[in-house]
Amino acid sequence: MPGDRLIPGTPDEWMARAKGDLALAKIQPPEGVILEDLCFHAQQAAEKAIKAVYQHFGWPFRYVHNLGELLTRLAARGIDIPDPINAAIVLTTYASHSRYPGATEPIGIDECRHAANLAERVVVWAESVISPPPM
Repeated sequence: MPGDRLIPGTPDEWMARAKGDLALAKIQPPEGVILEDLCFHAQQAAEKAIKAVYQHFGWPFRYVHNLGELLTRLAARGIDIPDPINAAIVLTTYASHSRYPGATEPIGIDECRHAANLAERVVVWAESVISPPPM
């Protein structure tokens, strides 16, 4: 597919970045923090975790923020994508639209926590694909 290219970084480096974004997404927001920005970190955590899976297998991926596309292409390569991971596709909207003033309705704390929970599921799933438990 056009735009596919090998990307630098090891799966562990991608997972470290995913976990860093997840930590930011899960913080108790101090006064003045815009919740949409925390949701952006949730999306980034999921995206980087998914891209760590690509790195693990040595597969190129496109420079996209669309989690649906990234997961669909993993599934096409034979990776099982459980329903709770596919549910995280909704995080894609936090990669762009919600980051700009007036583009969407304001996000509440419950939605922000839900986004972090979805991202955490993706991070845990990606780790299980990259480092399955010993038999």
